Amino acid sequence: MNIFSKQKVIVTGATRGIGRAITSAFLDQGAEVIGIYGGNKEAALSFQKEKQNFKDSLHIYQCDISRHNAVENLYNNIEEKFDHIDILINNAGIRKDKVLAMMPVNEWQQVIDVNLTGSYNMSKFAVRLMMKHKFGRIIFITSPMARLGFAGQANYSASKAGQIGMMHSLAKETAKRGITVNCVSPGFIATELLDDLPETQLKEYKKLVPMRRFGRPEEVADAVLFLAGPKAEYITDTVLEVDGGL
Repeated sequence: MNIFSKQKVIVTGATRGIGRAITSAFLDQGAEVIGIYGGNKEAALSFQKEKQNFKDSLHIYQCDISRHNAVENLYNNIEEKFDHIDILINNAGIRKDKVLAMMPVNEWQQVIDVNLTGSYNMSKFAVRLMMKHKFGRIIFITSPMARLGFAGQANYSASKAGQIGMMHSLAKETAKRGITVNCVSPGFIATELLDDLPETQLKEYKKLVPMRRFGRPEEVADAVLFLAGPKAEYITDTVLEVDGGL
């Protein structure tokens, strides 16, 4: 069943890792996806080539979502071409791990700018389009680090906790307009975001997970599709944990 047939979906960080799985899942369910990537053009082109059978349904755009003007221009183009947006998945995120006392101010700011301010920028203009049609689904891809706060991840944890706070407020602001706002909180997921961690640290992290394994990107995508779909129309202002019991 193509439950998202004729729906327009924006996914940030759409061409790698969790975003790649989310984009693929929506395409498989009949959606038209506007996939946003930040700077890795090679990965974006590779993904687009892989999805040639969805060439009429997948539209790839480059945008620095941390820049308000860039996002505004993006949405002007989207509104002109697609008229409306049904679903926004705020997935794009980066990590710059370092203990707080040694963290350069630019690494603090960069993580906040992409993860949190990027979510604000994308959601602001999406809400304006969704309100016109009195329907919308906004989902933030946050993290258990918002509540666990591992050492060395003050910037990342703060950005993810900020997304949850934003969700609480935005859900209340938009509920009367038929727009739901939720979070999906993936734990340790087997993507390139973990590639820079040493093997010993990965083993220690795996021990923390009661299910004793890392999650798969497709498992996160399944949770996203549920919250974006018709069976979740009365669910808003909630965090769905996909973390193996962390």
